[in-house]
Amino acid sequence: MTGENKNSLEGFEVLLCVTGGIACYKSADLASKLTQAGAGVTVAMTEAAGRFITPLTFQALTGGEVFTSLWQAGENYQPQHLSLTERADVMIIAPATADIIAKMAVGIADDLVSTLALSAWEACEILIAPAMNTRMWLAPATQENVRKLAERGVHIVGPNEGHLACGAVGKGRMAEPAEILVEVEKLLKKL
Repeated sequence: MTGENKNSLEGFEVLLCVTGGIACYKSADLASKLTQAGAGVTVAMTEAAGRFITPLTFQALTGGEVFTSLWQAGENYQPQHLSLTERADVMIIAPATADIIAKMAVGIADDLVSTLALSAWEACEILIAPAMNTRMWLAPATQENVRKLAERGVHIVGPNEGHLACGAVGKGRMAEPAEILVEVEKLLKKL
């Protein structure tokens, strides 16, 4: 699968969770690619993600409401931390910062995205695309957390090597949106 089939994800629902990292710009491209592939895309963002990119960007790319808070009221009240994962076939966290990876590993649910991650375990597939500084990625705590998530069935794509926002070169770049799309297609075609 190449990620180029226009309707390769038709009929699938994707919950794209965006956390606070400079790689948020890639998440906008990913949202666009998922939508173009025919998926229904719902976006949830952390407060920190909103410092890098606005919800309006994702609303324009997906045509849907963007969720930014546990306390956000929609047209029909539903507890967002449950309903968003219940209708999703896959939850993608991109970028997946060291913070969200650690929260997922120990079950912390203190904002919308971490709460969604905790409620997704039995509801849908989970895929993360780590993105952080090389030293943070290589830290023993991060590596242990990633191992825990992989053992629990979380799918992981990346990180890649290359230039990082801090000016360093190394492993920590979020996987490219096209790479993530290919992994999502493989994962969803198994369902």
